[in-house]
Parts: sequence; structure tokens; C-alpha cells
Amino acid sequence: MRRVVKSDKRPLEIKPQAESVWICMCGLSKNQPFCDGSHKTTRDEEDGKTYEYDSEGHRHEV
Repeated sequence: MRRVVKSDKRPLEIKPQAESVWICMCGLSKNQPFCDGSHKTTRDEEDGKTYEYDSEGHRHEV
């Protein structure tokens, strides 16, 4: 299984084409590898803590 290690709370922007492409960096997007806005649920995560999200989007500290 692929594992994404979150390095930021925002998606990564790629600009090689006419329009920007946003790549998911939080690992929560249902449209991998593209961002679907799911990272917005990570806004209130505390720095230095690791969280896991279940299939329903509920957060649990690991």
C-alpha cells in the first residue's frame, strides 16, 4: 500500500501547463494524486502531533 507522509497542510502546486495542477500532500484526497480540498480538515491540527483519518474523515491522534 502507498504511504503518504504529510509535509505540509496545503497541496503542492505544479505549473508546467496552461492551468495549475494541485497535487495532494495531506494524503486525504479521494482523487489521488490530485487535491480535492480535503486538506481543509487539517487546519486545526497541532504541530508536532501525528494524526490518522478514518474512511469517514474522523481524526485520531497516533
